[in-house]
Amino acid sequence: MENGKINKLDIVRKDQKGFYLQDKKGKEIFLSKEEIGKDLETGTSIDVFVYKDRSQKISTRMPFAQVDEFAFLKVKFLTDQGAYVDWGLEKELFVPLEEQMEELKEDSSYLFFVFEDEDTGAIRGSQRVEDFVFADEIDVKRGDEVDLLLYRESNLGINAVVNNLYQGLIFKSDIHKEVKVGDQVKGYIKQVREDGKIDLLLEPLGYKKSVESNTDVLLKAIKKAGEFLPLTDKSTPEEVKKSIGLSKKAFKRAAGHLYKKKLIEIRNDGLYLVKNT
Repeated sequence: MENGKINKLDIVRKDQKGFYLQDKKGKEIFLSKEEIGKDLETGTSIDVFVYKDRSQKISTRMPFAQVDEFAFLKVKFLTDQGAYVDWGLEKELFVPLEEQMEELKEDSSYLFFVFEDEDTGAIRGSQRVEDFVFADEIDVKRGDEVDLLLYRESNLGINAVVNNLYQGLIFKSDIHKEVKVGDQVKGYIKQVREDGKIDLLLEPLGYKKSVESNTDVLLKAIKKAGEFLPLTDKSTPEEVKKSIGLSKKAFKRAAGHLYKKKLIEIRNDGLYLVKNT
């Protein structure tokens, strides 16, 4: 059975105290009735989380992150040896001082990587993102959709963990919607550099160019109509197409872009040009 992972185990026998679970290789582990809180039948299977600290333990509660996964976790309390963070189980996850990259504060959340200590088998947490991401043999390419976990802001933009494997950056100039550290969002590969660094986008390739051109179309249409255009979310696709030549989806994106730039006001009866625009 895999340490620090969710395992599907077979219930092979039981007694008054609990149940004996077995993996495919015949290795057994005990699950108490107190832990499960209900009766189980032999011959069936159950998902449990197996982890080792001073002894091997088992839990029917699922953690926020397994071994080899990143997650934002809240610091519960601090000691001279390290921090204890909430990872969804009864016992907190320990983050040694040497695995911390900043001064942690209780009740604040940070990005941690969950790993297995090679010497003891104990499950630990680390803030050292760069130690656990891959910079070679990257199997994503330009244009691919990926899963992003946003974890740090800088002068350049927002850093993200990509597909739980790689590290990437969304440049400020490529951020066109509201996102923040801690968000899990879909993203797109803009470029994979030779050094293994990945440039990211929050929209598919070509989105910015299309939004900018559609924005120009909509802005010109509002000005031509006398600073007011009677199109709203309730307008039909046919009305939008006939009025400005855009699809309704493109119209809504362009209107949202103009609104964020404070060039228009969106009211119940339509779009109004902001004065001095």
